[in-house]
Amino acid sequence: MTIEAVMFDLDDTLLWDERSVEEAFAAVCQTASKATGVDPVKLEEAVRTEARLLYESYETFPFTKMIGINPFEGLWATFAGGDQPEFRQLEQLAPVYRKESWKRGLEKVGVADEELAGNLAEQFGIERRARPIVYEETFQVLDELKGRYKLLLLTNGSPSLQQEKLDGVPRLIPYFDHIVISGTFGKGKPDPSIFEHALGLLGIEPHMAVMVGDKLTTDIKGALAAGVHAVWVNRNSRTNTENIQPDFEIEHLAELESVIQSLS
Repeated sequence: MTIEAVMFDLDDTLLWDERSVEEAFAAVCQTASKATGVDPVKLEEAVRTEARLLYESYETFPFTKMIGINPFEGLWATFAGGDQPEFRQLEQLAPVYRKESWKRGLEKVGVADEELAGNLAEQFGIERRARPIVYEETFQVLDELKGRYKLLLLTNGSPSLQQEKLDGVPRLIPYFDHIVISGTFGKGKPDPSIFEHALGLLGIEPHMAVMVGDKLTTDIKGALAAGVHAVWVNRNSRTNTENIQPDFEIEHLAELESVIQSLS
């Protein structure tokens, strides 16, 4: 067997999105704390909870779930791209959603201030955009693979937002022969069809590819369903509570080379 291509997830596989979001929340909640005296940790918890509840209440939720757009991406995404009519709905909803999430979060910790909510919502987008954080091993691993394998980026999300993330780290884009974004394709991971589309672009059979990602329920489940070798990046030693068994589990991208060699 010969591995000819490696497919990578983007968020929390190559880009440290979770840390970017955490730091953005921390900065904004400190602003609120200085203005009102609220506990920044409690405010963050409240905003995260209220944002998720509000996000799931919209009629667009089934679409965002299918494409793979999470509530905290909605707190800074513009949804300007994408051909589906749901993206136009999201584009209209986004400013309301951002402000209302912070307004409800503030109210949960005892602060009723609509103007402050609007300011915090605006600041969150600025803070998140200022933090395009890449894992320290990302470029080293891509350097090792480039030229030896076809490389494809397979990411869930809104086309405009995922492109904005990539534009924030321009060094990343040239590594990839193809970039597939679920919002452009029309379905997201774990739907096997997006993996089949990626394989078609690469011109290879499923057993010739490896999928590398951090999420069992999207990256790994979808890869397995499509017959692609699935490598779960489990950096924080999380317990696998899903009925999904990856072909390989690694803690660090530097371990990927040995996985590929074992398959070859």
